[in-house]
Amino acid sequence: MVRRVGTGEQKFDPSLREFLDSFYVNINSRQQAIDQRPASIDAVHDAYVAAVAEHLARVYGLAIPEWSETHGNGLREPFFAGGLQSFKGVLVAESPTAFRRRLLFVSKDALSRPRM
Repeated sequence: MVRRVGTGEQKFDPSLREFLDSFYVNINSRQQAIDQRPASIDAVHDAYVAAVAEHLARVYGLAIPEWSETHGNGLREPFFAGGLQSFKGVLVAESPTAFRRRLLFVSKDALSRPRM
């Protein structure tokens, strides 16, 4: 996922959706999907990738990757998904811990995908 984004081959959001689709479908390789430390993209996306790995590990009872503790800690200002001022309160309340602790504020269903 991160490799394709870093090379400009694909934008972050579609790449994340593909990763999540694969993660949810391939039950036996979930741990493997989050184990490898990704290359750096930028402060927001690095924090987002680390939060995704930690959150998925917690939700699915997997080992939290060690790299997620140090990767993506460069965010200095809060990032609110969606960019709407009026939505900030909802995002602060709903954002999962793995995101909040990295100053990322997303909806509670930010990682949900349509069921296949």
